[in-house]
Amino acid sequence: MAAHPPRLRLQKRRHIVGIDLSELIRTVGYVGLFAIVFAESGLFFGFFLPGDSLLLTAGLLAAHGDLNLSVLLITLPLAAILGDSVGYWFGRRVGPPIFTREKSLLFRPKNLLAAKAFYEKHGGKTIVLARFMPFIRTFAPIVAGAAEMHYSRFVTFNVVGGVLWAIGVTSAGYFLGESIPNIDRYFLLVVAVVILVSAMPAMIHMWKEYRGEVFRLISSRWRALTSRSDPPEEA
Repeated sequence: MAAHPPRLRLQKRRHIVGIDLSELIRTVGYVGLFAIVFAESGLFFGFFLPGDSLLLTAGLLAAHGDLNLSVLLITLPLAAILGDSVGYWFGRRVGPPIFTREKSLLFRPKNLLAAKAFYEKHGGKTIVLARFMPFIRTFAPIVAGAAEMHYSRFVTFNVVGGVLWAIGVTSAGYFLGESIPNIDRYFLLVVAVVILVSAMPAMIHMWKEYRGEVFRLISSRWRALTSRSDPPEEA
């Protein structure tokens, strides 16, 4: 039997928000991992939980023999999919009454109608791409539910996004752990690169969607500035 690399322990200065993720995962085990990914994916209070870094660390630990990769690749996508589904139904149940309350600075009926129109047009792509964007992925299913996005459409893209995200980030951690000696020394850098690379498709999509509006805004601002600086015509 091939020997596994030495036991992984992230150095203190490379913890995420003061938490030793490797020890946290060893303590909570598969059940705890499932619960954290579930909460971070769709529960309103779960946005602060370490999603990407947790999956990456789980993959690293699997490469070092502390966890079973096959178990991770089954349980983590399931947790992500179920978490998003709960977030959707939470938004479906709670969202409309919030947005149909009396007008206020944050809650207006037109916001819900705008969100509904947005998800009818971009729903599938939005649910998949939001998976790879920290914080946004927690609120995306809640907003989709509040906007009354059709559930059959939501669940299809929820499954695609959940599988791609959970398997992709965990596998990245596993292969990096097998390929790079002393990977824990570069942990924060690795996390930053993985988050940036995984969010790149979403950022490219958003740029393509809104670049026309950005250019129009810049152009209008430029015309306004140059028109002010033009000298008045002589009579």
